[in-house]
Amino acid sequence: MKIAIASGKGGTGKTTLATNLATYLSEFSKVVLCDIDVEEPNSGLFIEGNLEYREAVYKMIPNWNEDECSFCGNCHKVCNFHAVIRIGTDIMIFPELCHSCYACSELCPTESLPMVKKRIGELVHYKSNGLDFVESRLDIGEEQAVPLISQTINFIKNNFDDNMIQLFDSPPGTSCPVIEATKDVDFVILVTEPTPFGLNDLRLAVETMKMLHKNYGVVLNRYGIGNDDVIRYCEAENIPLIALINNSRDIALAYSAGKLIFQELPEFKKQLMNIRSYIIEILMDN
Repeated sequence: MKIAIASGKGGTGKTTLATNLATYLSEFSKVVLCDIDVEEPNSGLFIEGNLEYREAVYKMIPNWNEDECSFCGNCHKVCNFHAVIRIGTDIMIFPELCHSCYACSELCPTESLPMVKKRIGELVHYKSNGLDFVESRLDIGEEQAVPLISQTINFIKNNFDDNMIQLFDSPPGTSCPVIEATKDVDFVILVTEPTPFGLNDLRLAVETMKMLHKNYGVVLNRYGIGNDDVIRYCEAENIPLIALINNSRDIALAYSAGKLIFQELPEFKKQLMNIRSYIIEILMDN
């Protein structure tokens, strides 16, 4: 089963849940945790393991061959992202804007824009007992997370059994990186908090999941700091509320020390048990 752990906003506890749930589930079955919040991956702060594999990740961008170019401007016309611009007798390429669609290269009448590799980040794979952990990190200065997210998901598809539980620590928000991270999963856990910001961004995340036709449920983190508006919203919209994690100083202390919380606090582990039970129920229904 492929499960994405997402949130409408950052800082809700998405990585806390992902790392603890993955390690807990690995006690029962094989699990791979994949951190595809590639702009700020931090699941690795809580997962200790042995390095199994490391590779640089690339995307393809056009490389202008001035000697062959007829300056027809066709590349400029077909690029929807303004990554290729003709100015007089110069063709300017902006790699950060390129979406690797190959339109400029394939439609160039003089074949003056061959595609070449450009490094965008790095992927690493660690093993820790029954848990596999994969993390990708975007290089500094790179603006597009989607190509790295896509290639990381393909790495999971090509190297891990579909029968394993696959957990994806996804980027926050509702933009393109989240769409890429969640479009092929079986279930999405939306992590939120009981605040006005938490509720507002949960609404946005729910609408996004509806547009993607995804099954989803909500985990309410830091329960007790705000009000019950999130709970009432879930009830009104018939959204499964699969876990309530209390606001706790002990949780904060364990987190700040880089510890896995369920190993320290039984009440936190109970909520992971609730999530596991819900996942088993989904699997049985399918």
